[in-house]
Amino acid sequence: MPVAERLTDDDLELLGELGVEIAPDQPSAHSAREQRIIAGFEEIERFVETHGRLPQHGEAHDIFERLYAVRLERLRASEECRHILMPRDSRGLLAGDAPPETALSDAALLAALGSEASAADDITRLVHVRSRTAIKAAEEIAQRSACKDFALFKPIFDNVQRQLATGERETVKYQDNALVEAGHMFILGGQKLIVAEMGELFIGDHGRPDRRLRVVYENATESDILLRSLQRALNKDKASRRITKADYGPLFSAIATEDDLPTGYIYVLRSNSADPFIVQNRAVIHKIGVTAGDVKSRIANARTDPTYLLAEVEIVATFKLANINRKKFETLLQQFFSSARLDLALQDRFGSAVKPREWFLVPLDVIEEVIERIKTNTIDQFQYDPTTANLLQT
Repeated sequence: MPVAERLTDDDLELLGELGVEIAPDQPSAHSAREQRIIAGFEEIERFVETHGRLPQHGEAHDIFERLYAVRLERLRASEECRHILMPRDSRGLLAGDAPPETALSDAALLAALGSEASAADDITRLVHVRSRTAIKAAEEIAQRSACKDFALFKPIFDNVQRQLATGERETVKYQDNALVEAGHMFILGGQKLIVAEMGELFIGDHGRPDRRLRVVYENATESDILLRSLQRALNKDKASRRITKADYGPLFSAIATEDDLPTGYIYVLRSNSADPFIVQNRAVIHKIGVTAGDVKSRIANARTDPTYLLAEVEIVATFKLANINRKKFETLLQQFFSSARLDLALQDRFGSAVKPREWFLVPLDVIEEVIERIKTNTIDQFQYDPTTANLLQT
């Protein structure tokens, strides 16, 4: 097979969309010694940019800040370091006095950190300095912080975990589809994540479009990683996966055809029990089920069946199903309303305790809305709030 002599613009664009880094790193003009000095200085610059001031000595300050303070003074005092760093010192950090006699040495600070500095340590062997490659990788991933509104996302992660277990969702290799959009979910580094928000489009490195994302992780942290950085991370992680949207199959047909195979009915029942709690809440207590046969035949012996609360029931709604796995659909409905399941124990005719599992504290109009959401394949964007008896958009 012939091999292209060079990448075309179309090739570059395609690779860029896949999040593949295509521009080779330029060889450094600095020696390893000089790179260590520059890396140490850049960490001090980041501290100043973050805190708006120079690092300071003193027990009241973080041990790393004190280490940066000592490092800056030693860089200022070294003519070799000043020669290397002056062209890149845009903030004028190298202007200052020699270190005071009371300043702690690197060795003393490292001792406080539980580390030991060898006698060979000098300014060119700055400690706690990451390589430029490591710094770039860390900046690509972006620093995570605590997700303050994680309570909004936890039900999503919990629901997705249940759907993965039941087969309503599955995971596929990320490389099969590089698309990243708001609401998409992935597994990266063994953790599930959701793309919660996407920022404004801008032109990034190599003239390619990029966005700043808000990504929330299942361990209650979040990051503002760049879109292309997330794509690169997903591509580099050989175990990364895309979590598919819930697939419920062809639940309903918009138009009936001769090929439709009737698979049953969704039915919604209301109990005529004389139990005080049921009487008080009769309008919002419903049984949701699916049957392959006639609903009226199904409830003929309700009075003697704990499944129907040992009382007569009335049919308040039915929905015809076609071309679907009715059991899977029933499971979906009952899992969606699991937070509102009726907690009631009854005794059957043999005196055994029975807890019916298909009765829920849900208004009829909400049940109808959920069925409609399933038809439009948007149910994964909602959750049921039993305290307000409403659907909430996630």
